[in-house]
Amino acid sequence: MTARILVVDDIEVNLRLLTARLAAEYYEVASAESGEAALALLDRQPFDLVLLDVMMPGLDGFEVCRRIKASAQLMHVPVVLITALDQPEDRLTGLEAGADDFLTKPVGDLALMSRVRSLTRLKRITDELRSRAETAMQLVGGEMEMLRQLATTAKSRTLAYIETEAEGRSIARRLRTETELTVVTEPAALLQSAGGADVIMIDLAAERNDPLRLISQLRSAEATRLLPILALAEAGDEARAARALELGANDYVSRPIDRNELAARLRTQLRRKRYDEGLRRSLQQTIELAVTDPLTGLHNRRFLDIHLARTAGGADGTSGFALALFDIDHFKRINDGFGHDAGDAVLKEFGRRLKTAIRASDLACRFGGEEFAVLMPGADAETAASVAERIRQAVCEAPFPISGDHLAVTVSAGVAVAAGVAEPRQALLKRADAALYEAKRGGRNRIGMAEAA
Repeated sequence: MTARILVVDDIEVNLRLLTARLAAEYYEVASAESGEAALALLDRQPFDLVLLDVMMPGLDGFEVCRRIKASAQLMHVPVVLITALDQPEDRLTGLEAGADDFLTKPVGDLALMSRVRSLTRLKRITDELRSRAETAMQLVGGEMEMLRQLATTAKSRTLAYIETEAEGRSIARRLRTETELTVVTEPAALLQSAGGADVIMIDLAAERNDPLRLISQLRSAEATRLLPILALAEAGDEARAARALELGANDYVSRPIDRNELAARLRTQLRRKRYDEGLRRSLQQTIELAVTDPLTGLHNRRFLDIHLARTAGGADGTSGFALALFDIDHFKRINDGFGHDAGDAVLKEFGRRLKTAIRASDLACRFGGEEFAVLMPGADAETAASVAERIRQAVCEAPFPISGDHLAVTVSAGVAVAAGVAEPRQALLKRADAALYEAKRGGRNRIGMAEAA
């Protein structure tokens, strides 16, 4: 799958060269000759990756990178700094500015393309999460708050596979103030403990076991397929490092290992992991909000409709079931006499009692207003009537403590049984509603049983 890449360089020859190399790999490429022009393009068009020269007049690459990563709309866009600067402190400055990688000129095709493919793959994963989660969070406020919380988050946990014990101890000493590092020398130990780590580190120089196969195994396992993997590569072994990226590693550090660069790359991986985790949490909350009544915490009618259709169609393996509709008696009097806050408190307390009275297999939902529904899989008429009666008693036997008062509350119910009958969902609801109406007309605080379909 192709990607849109923005190349930024103040030298036209460099722009043409990089554009041609990327276009030959079927990437869609745009170019900018200054940092200001790049930021303007990023505000107008979506990009999957930015290749950014460091040494430019006006805004240099470091400052452009800082501004990209400070933007709530752009912080997820990977940035690769490309420069003739090759000192460790230069790489560290770029990584601390938020860059996802740092390539030194002249950049070989293998190093360039492996980085491009790896980072655009990760960008697509994040984009999918963003598109699903954006209905649940305001992107500007929510995402910036997520990154602010990152700065105060407890230390991360890193699990490293390094066969040489001396080097493992050396790296552990270098990172002791950065992360809680555990070093293992056997693949089995890594695979067993990887699920509890924030970042995985793999030494590509390992000889007793194939580190590339280990990366593949981590990416295949459900518990570790999303964990960031940082590889340790031998100096000049770009082919092996590129292969690690193809198999799913997120980044690599070349030997000799600079402590500050290693720590900065760890922070970059941790930041991306927590950003994606925040989006996944937002997505989960969106799903929960879509099917949950916020006042009572019960499922809502939307969820009931979907689940009832599945149950009625036999999709869940249920051969027979019952549906009960409950309506709180004289609820309008509670709202008019004690206020809507008291009415909400009654609804919440009713929902709590409802959950304690049903069976473990039953589904309780707020149907709307003061009406509630209970779907009872596998229940015949006798069982359904017994459950409904237990709910009625749980409501009427003890007053509701509301705002210092004790309110006597009762509920009426209508029960319809669909025992092995392929009955349309609306017909079942109509029968239960008719039984509820009969219970109310008969004096309230009672259970009405619908006639068989």
